[in-house]
Amino acid sequence: MNLKYRFAYYLVGFTIGMFFVALIWSGKDTRCNYFPNARVLNDLRNKPFHYDIEASRRLSEDWVDSVDIKNSLTHGDVDFDKSNIKVDGGKLYIIYGKTSKNEEITLEVVNYPNKAVLRNIIRK
Repeated sequence: MNLKYRFAYYLVGFTIGMFFVALIWSGKDTRCNYFPNARVLNDLRNKPFHYDIEASRRLSEDWVDSVDIKNSLTHGDVDFDKSNIKVDGGKLYIIYGKTSKNEEITLEVVNYPNKAVLRNIIRK
């Protein structure tokens, strides 16, 4: 068989294969959360998120807003040395993030089985 026919057969098979792979993966809500930091942040983002009284007070101040909290829950870093402390039927997680003004903040989030509660926001 000629080389150009082999290459044509290869491209046809490759195209059909890519079509089926795209068809299978496009309909699923898949995430690649292999590392513990990504797993914890994804778990906190997918639960109903509530604010404690202290966190609501900090949000009423002008230096932080809810967009900064969402960005920290997406791109933040979980401090596992200070986290995984059992608190009132949940686990406390310490998350380091930044505001839109590039100020460092620390979030204290309690992860319950059915919800996540932001307990405090600390400015560094």
